[in-house]
Amino acid sequence: MADLQATELRRGTTIIHDRVPYRVLEFEHRTPGNKRGFVQTKLRNLLDGSQRSVKFSASDFLERAVIDIREMDFLYSEGKNAVVMDAENYEQLTLEEELVADALPWLADGMRILVEILEQRPIGVQLPKVVEINVREAEAVVKGQTAAKSNKPAVLENGVTIQVPPFINSGDRIRVDAGELKYIERCK
Repeated sequence: MADLQATELRRGTTIIHDRVPYRVLEFEHRTPGNKRGFVQTKLRNLLDGSQRSVKFSASDFLERAVIDIREMDFLYSEGKNAVVMDAENYEQLTLEEELVADALPWLADGMRILVEILEQRPIGVQLPKVVEINVREAEAVVKGQTAAKSNKPAVLENGVTIQVPPFINSGDRIRVDAGELKYIERCK
């Protein structure tokens, strides 16, 4: 069932290509001079994690992969894996390291996450858009420092380093966009 034109691809879209489910990691719509346009993509295989580059004609139609999304609560880490519990039926599930590697530093006990499931198999996780976390270390602001250097690095309690405004200090609790690794605001 072709229900998505190649020019409609976006980062994060899931498609079926050559009977294999893929997630679009990168895409670029190119129209070289007087030639036909095409879409250059970088895809991740949702079954084995491998990546490949694929070029689609701008007029190609692709099948959208149907992903079931279930709300789950993070319970604990087991090595580099994550154990989660379905919020509806209390079924526990262990998510492999490949699925949670980027999300693991952000997971906190009881955090509600979304687990993407394809054909009864977990294929990915989505963190909440905003995560509250404490700042472990932040550089001190030098008095009279110019506004040109408006941000400074800060190490969060999970070990991740992000750029924050100069008024953020060690011990402050802040809100962060975990997907983009961007500071949003200081918690009140």
